Amino acid sequence: MPPVDSPTVTTVDPRAELASHPGSTGRGFGFVVGQYVALTKPRIIELLLITTVPVMVLAERGIPSGWLVLATLVGGTLSAGAANTLNCVIDRDIDALMNRTASRPLVTGTISTRAAVIFGFTLCAVATLVLGVFVNWLSAWLALAAFAFYVGIYSVVLKRRTPQNIVWGGAAGCMPVLIGWSAVTNRVDWPAWILFLVIFFWTPPHYWPLSMKFKDDYAAASVPMLPVVARMVVVSRQIVIYSWVMVLVSLTLIPVAPMGWVYAVGAAVSGGLFIAEAHRLHHQALAGAPQAQLRPMRLFHYSITYLTVLFVAVAVDPLLYLAIPGLAR
Repeated sequence: MPPVDSPTVTTVDPRAELASHPGSTGRGFGFVVGQYVALTKPRIIELLLITTVPVMVLAERGIPSGWLVLATLVGGTLSAGAANTLNCVIDRDIDALMNRTASRPLVTGTISTRAAVIFGFTLCAVATLVLGVFVNWLSAWLALAAFAFYVGIYSVVLKRRTPQNIVWGGAAGCMPVLIGWSAVTNRVDWPAWILFLVIFFWTPPHYWPLSMKFKDDYAAASVPMLPVVARMVVVSRQIVIYSWVMVLVSLTLIPVAPMGWVYAVGAAVSGGLFIAEAHRLHHQALAGAPQAQLRPMRLFHYSITYLTVLFVAVAVDPLLYLAIPGLAR
């Protein structure tokens, strides 16, 4: 596939802009804490937590211990925050070239690279200890593996070398379901692997629309996201394929878990809407609509809704069965 020519992008040196507004840097304690929190990318962590608790409920077939849920969430949050922090360290050069990321702390210089590295590895160590001591060591090793994969494989190897970066790199984002299941059972069973695959196939149709929106940013930073190196119709076709596979995989949880009608309806309806939205985007690309008219962010935002609805159904289904035997199935 021939690469798509990208227009010249004029970027503003964020350090220069910061210097022109010195009052915006406030060096108070709250500001510094906020900058360190920003390194962890809390909005991404929110998505990870959405998948963890429902899986724990499914594994327990009821309400897990509150302390166990708390320890799992704290450990998982710290581990994900550690990985995101070191991702910011690795990507600080390309973040400076993209408008979407030019205000990150390592780009503006509000936090030093050395401080960020220490912060990231400290979070990782604390996360491993929290999970190992207060949950179980299987969950701790799974979180450590996710950390190593996201930092060492995705951030260092895949992101700048292949348009399939988000496909394989997204495996790290699937690990919270395995961690949540193992936190309750101290093992990883088939329902957890099915939900792992759901998120694995969800990641490309979730992230590629965002990459379509910010294609010029990625091109300016020489990051070979699929929309940068392929025609939009090729990208939209891949989104449709992954969407169909994702929904079909989600339905296999019904006989395997097993799940009742609450999950079945939730997965079928939300999945059907996801597929319809993916086809809408593909039809626009087939018709040759200009990039500005494709509106890929509709699918991006709906993909978050889909994941939330699906995993709420994962949690509600077994709880409803417990509350009213015979109703959920």
